[in-house]
Amino acid sequence: MTTYLGIDIGTSAVKVLLVDSHGDVLDSHSESYGIDSPQPLWNEQNPDVWWQATVNSLKALQAVNESAWRQVAAIGLSGQMHGAVCLDDQGQPLRPAILWNDGRAFQESATLNRLCPNIGHTAGVPAMPGFTAPKLLWLHEHEPDVFRRIHKVILPKDYVRLKLTGTYCTDVSDAAGTVWLDEAKRDWDDDILQACHLTRVQMPTLIEGNGNSGTLLEDIANQLGLSTQVCVAGGAGDASAGGIGIGAINEGDAFLSLGTSGQIFVAKEQHLANPDAYIHAFAHALPNRWCHMACLLNGASPLQWFSTITSTPIATLLEEAESQHNIHDSVYFLPYLTGERTPHNNPFATGSFEGITGQTQRSDMTQAILEGIAFSFRDCLLALNSRHLSLTALGAIGGGAKSAFWLQILADVLNVPIHKYQGAETGPAMGAARLAILSHTQQDIESVCTPPPVEAIFLPDPDRHNIYVKKHVHFDRLYQALSPTYGHTSK
Repeated sequence: MTTYLGIDIGTSAVKVLLVDSHGDVLDSHSESYGIDSPQPLWNEQNPDVWWQATVNSLKALQAVNESAWRQVAAIGLSGQMHGAVCLDDQGQPLRPAILWNDGRAFQESATLNRLCPNIGHTAGVPAMPGFTAPKLLWLHEHEPDVFRRIHKVILPKDYVRLKLTGTYCTDVSDAAGTVWLDEAKRDWDDDILQACHLTRVQMPTLIEGNGNSGTLLEDIANQLGLSTQVCVAGGAGDASAGGIGIGAINEGDAFLSLGTSGQIFVAKEQHLANPDAYIHAFAHALPNRWCHMACLLNGASPLQWFSTITSTPIATLLEEAESQHNIHDSVYFLPYLTGERTPHNNPFATGSFEGITGQTQRSDMTQAILEGIAFSFRDCLLALNSRHLSLTALGAIGGGAKSAFWLQILADVLNVPIHKYQGAETGPAMGAARLAILSHTQQDIESVCTPPPVEAIFLPDPDRHNIYVKKHVHFDRLYQALSPTYGHTSK
């Protein structure tokens, strides 16, 4: 029995899947880690934290799956996008990685958009603080000693690839999130690189997600109990990997991701940019495929934040909110704990509750958080609709997809049926495993990247939708009223 590994380097944890040749999950393991925030707007991680968590997770799977482990033929990688991992000529990190939810490079984003006025069409979206390119401009200005020593700039999952194979390589879907990529050509854009004082020599090699980036180094293979013939697929950024895991690969296939961040993802057969709406028009991880994404910096993370500060498990919060659910409740929550991307492009936006009284209960606040994130997804859907995209259904993936209560709220707010698939919580790690299968077997893409069985369908209720439309108007007015108090904006 041939087996495969899918590794997802997430923001808060690494997740590893062991699957058989049909893509059925045999076992999984994850290990969590934290984010460092040394200054306001800053979010960083030590790349070696990802590597150690990966090694620990792989060894944990090996310990209880000896027979299947010996049959591993290929590894697929997925990871958080947009991170800046700067390496010296020995492949060592020069500083902590600057993450996707880091907002320090707001001025550099404006500079890059001015220097490259066509960047929104070439790179699929204007430069925003979370993307990789503005971070390198920030380093050029604020940490010149680090910048001068940069040998390579790679992305988070590709640091794990480097440790596994010794190769500097990335796939086009992850490269898309740097805004250095010419999305239509699926190649680095030399003009945008030059504006960041870089050259393509400092970039990793580009391949498609189902390509082969190399095989395991001998010492790593020995450490992990694997063969040196195990190949590592190109892999994907987490959004595209989620799409591959859920079968969103053809024109109009769409899903909603409820992880630390959030996305509405629509597969496309051609590149068509819509920069004014801050829709991300990126390369998909499979050849000759692209995607449109509306991206939230705050997916399920505000719920995790509320769980932490109330010392209450998320499951308990959800149970309370469902049992006390009152759609007419007047408590609102703006979920912008780490700024926001689509449609506001405002790294300075902050979260806030409105409408709290002496009678407000914890369940009311939980409901407001769930609705606030759903309203943010409605903002995303409206931005996507400006491109005349008509979505007949949305799949749901990520940790937030475990909650039927939340999925029903999303269906009612968005007025779109939500499909919950079996194993939806495996998300990008499943997409990574499927890319490993494709890389090793060269099978037909359509035969591997099929939608999982539907576990439940959440249909929108017209009456509840009408109520939520009115509540969304108030939600939007709150943002507009508070926006001038946030400080600088880049829009």
